Amino acid sequence: MSVTAYQQAQQEGQSVVRAVILDAAKRLLIGEGPAALTVRRISGEVGCSTKVIYTLFGGKDGLGQALWLEGFARFERRLREVTPTGDALAHLAAGVDAYREYALEEPEYYRVMFQGALSGYVPDETARDTARRSFRMLVSGVQRCLDEGRLRGGAAAEIADMLWMAMHGAVSLEISGFFDQAEAGRRYRSLWTSVLHPFLPPDERTP
Repeated sequence: MSVTAYQQAQQEGQSVVRAVILDAAKRLLIGEGPAALTVRRISGEVGCSTKVIYTLFGGKDGLGQALWLEGFARFERRLREVTPTGDALAHLAAGVDAYREYALEEPEYYRVMFQGALSGYVPDETARDTARRSFRMLVSGVQRCLDEGRLRGGAAAEIADMLWMAMHGAVSLEISGFFDQAEAGRRYRSLWTSVLHPFLPPDERTP
């Protein structure tokens, strides 16, 4: 008799059970749309009882919030994997690259987080603050560049806003299949470097 995904996960602890359920929910959501995101359907996919999902998430609404929070938790972990360097601008560039890498590694979660895949879900203030935390990491990276003179002439939040707009637009098109990966990688770098170009010291700007 084969072991279900849930039975395997149960042996490894509740945190893994949550992850297995969330991954199944995200696959159903992206593959079949919001109508597929029912407690009964998810429990059937995972191989657990509906009671397990109600116990862990409190039902469909709680599951939606858990998907949002899980996406941002994974996103933040990915950004924190970027090793700080002595060069503030190089560290910011590595973080910008990590943003795209996360979107390519976790496109389903990216769609939940930034593309409205959870129809009808409105994050509460706690969830929104979780999302803002990852953006504050970008602002901090830009601020470090300003403090060290690697960028000039703008406020950190303003530069970070423009940078995020460019990053999000580029990766959204890429994960939707509009560019092949090599082409998208080149265009992504050209786009975000062009955003930062006006803020570079004059002697570092290309003609």
